[in-house]
Amino acid sequence: MRSFSLLSYCVALVAMTFMVPAVAEEPHEAHVAAPRSSGDPANPNWWDKRHADKLKAKDAADKVDLVLIGDSITHGFEGAGKETFKKYYADRNTLNLGFSGDRTEHVLWRLEHGEVDGIHPKLVVMMIGTNNTGHRQDAPEITAKGIRMILDQLRTRLPEAKILLLGVFPRSASVDDSKRKINDGINDIIATYDDGEMIHFLNINDKFLEEDGTLSKEIMPDLLHPKQKGYGIWAEAIEPKVKELMGE
Repeated sequence: MRSFSLLSYCVALVAMTFMVPAVAEEPHEAHVAAPRSSGDPANPNWWDKRHADKLKAKDAADKVDLVLIGDSITHGFEGAGKETFKKYYADRNTLNLGFSGDRTEHVLWRLEHGEVDGIHPKLVVMMIGTNNTGHRQDAPEITAKGIRMILDQLRTRLPEAKILLLGVFPRSASVDDSKRKINDGINDIIATYDDGEMIHFLNINDKFLEEDGTLSKEIMPDLLHPKQKGYGIWAEAIEPKVKELMGE
């Protein structure tokens, strides 16, 4: 009788274990689409206005053959890199969807709110992730998952567009800097997203660096954002792949 009671107790205990409701793990904020606050008290609505302006520009364009997606580094083609943009991209029906300060969650939100709807580009060039590193020091696998989610969105919304996924650019002067190492870790993961067909990964970081791996202020004065020389290096380095993927 005692052994029967013990057996009954064990069975009941196992049953109760399975009855305990599972607690779903909260998704990381890098993976949840969200708009961005401007971060600029003097111009609190600039991000929303830029989003609205890009929707209008997209809808007004006769066609869009090339889309650039990213953060302030891509946004900078309208500033420090404008001459490079004029040389390489102005005649390619290009839509620049770079937004200063954006992290993966902000790009997800913009895609979910129409920024590539109704267009049929040949190529999307994307580089995102350094603000995940800089603002929160997200682990490489966290940011890489956010990038994977963006790629999935692009493949769904632009199924015929090829995607050139760039490695996250180097930041900080030293190869031993913790944020540089995080970006390198992101690149190690996202390099595996290259499928040789629709998604192509390209890491051009060595083009910006000295032989010892240091990043010069001649290229990126704040050790993050390129100046005109840096934009020229960038565009020249990816041009062969851009031509290939656009069928030029």
